[in-house]
Amino acid sequence: MGLWKIAEQQPERTAVITPEGRAVAYGELAATADRYGRGLQAMGLRPGDAVVLMLPNGADLVAAYFAALQTGLYVVTVNWHLVGAEVAYIAEDSGAKTFIAHERFAEAAADAAAGSGLPAEACFAVGEVPGFRPLAELGADEPRTRPDIRTAGSPMLYTSGTTGRPKGVRRPLTGADPDEVPVASTWFFSIFGLEPFDDHVHLCGSPLYHTAVLNFVGISLQLGHAAVLMDRWDAEEMLRLIERHRVTHSHMVPTQFRRLLALPEPTRQRYDVSSLRAMIHGAAPCPPEVKRAMLDWWGPVVIEYYAATEGGGTVIPAEEWLAKPGSVGRPWPGSVVTILDDDGQELPAGEIGTVYMRMGSSNFEYHNDEAKTRQARVGDLFTLGDVGYLDEDGYLFLCDRRNDMIISGGVNIYPAEIENELSVHPKVGDVAVFGVPHDDWGEQVKAVVQPADGVEPGEALTEELLVHARARLAGFKVPRSVDYLDELPRDPNGKLYKRKLRDPYWAGRDRAI
Repeated sequence: MGLWKIAEQQPERTAVITPEGRAVAYGELAATADRYGRGLQAMGLRPGDAVVLMLPNGADLVAAYFAALQTGLYVVTVNWHLVGAEVAYIAEDSGAKTFIAHERFAEAAADAAAGSGLPAEACFAVGEVPGFRPLAELGADEPRTRPDIRTAGSPMLYTSGTTGRPKGVRRPLTGADPDEVPVASTWFFSIFGLEPFDDHVHLCGSPLYHTAVLNFVGISLQLGHAAVLMDRWDAEEMLRLIERHRVTHSHMVPTQFRRLLALPEPTRQRYDVSSLRAMIHGAAPCPPEVKRAMLDWWGPVVIEYYAATEGGGTVIPAEEWLAKPGSVGRPWPGSVVTILDDDGQELPAGEIGTVYMRMGSSNFEYHNDEAKTRQARVGDLFTLGDVGYLDEDGYLFLCDRRNDMIISGGVNIYPAEIENELSVHPKVGDVAVFGVPHDDWGEQVKAVVQPADGVEPGEALTEELLVHARARLAGFKVPRSVDYLDELPRDPNGKLYKRKLRDPYWAGRDRAI
């Protein structure tokens, strides 16, 4: 039916439960999205332009998201752990015409606005951010009508590559009517057994700057599913919200499963979770023992999938996973998943190679990076660089992930970016960054440094390097520890054999994939 049709026919129906517990009705949400949309158009934004959001989970973010989606804009939700220079890069690279931020991130937001050259009249804030206008002013003087130009916009979320600089995944605008729910949205939810309305309630426990998290909330609201938003995830609070709002589905990462299982048994049993129907997880590997424990507790409602911002993927329900433990499932309907060798030739069942996918025409591009777009493709297939195999029944098993990417608590961390920042320190001769085991987060960031000539390694140097990193990188990217070697293992052409550095830390353990 879609957000605006629901708002017209059932204006009092609950759309969003904010982290503070306030119920926002469809009528209110649609009206706010209309006001923001009118305001953006009054500022001169037109289809194809971009707006950057640096907001915590809440009604403001959701309304701004739908404002962009109904006015043909690319909406860029940025990770609010980033520092100002990182946000400024995304604002510049995306060509953003407007920046909306929250006072919680005031310092980074103000730095980003200044660094990207956005004028003050294009910057809006929830709360107080120096140099920003109150968000309440956006569209306040416009007529209380729908925006003049209404055409479907699109998320444009950033994913990093080998250069260390994030790249926006940009799809062509469809020109569709934003009042109509995209067929792909209804189809995608049907993969997990989620149908429109049907008394569904979605629980969002992760930040909405994540691709999947944003998609799940957006589609839920389009299909009449109320969305319960958490600001900061807490295991017992999640259980309380499930019971209080009769939650039916959520999108989770394995770290959250671990935290739930760590609760005392009496606490776990205190809450009624019988309303759950589809607790969907992806973004990081889930250890089999953790998944089995969640299935024992919640029943066969835990569904795993493997996918990419770029499109395409696999899914495996609980019953199938128990028969094929370790698999991430079979391709979605309409999705192609295949294994190719280094020459781009398809491999038979059981043989390990690079995982390639396609969803429809896979007509995305990495914004401002034609080379990255080209390198990720073989014909109409694309790859993330993950390595795996298909068994004789067509189930995908991953054997490794992108060679260097770190996944910590379900968050992708790209070592090249960290290496770039550390390498410019005058006391660093060479540096490698990779993931090492962590019982809770799966992996944590490790740096191995070759000190510059005449520099002594030790605690003093480590602290100096970490201070340097903290000033340039978001906290979750800063190495948790630094080790030292006289020389890093490189071949005569300069290629770093990172596996030689990484493997000793994983000795005796199966590396997360």
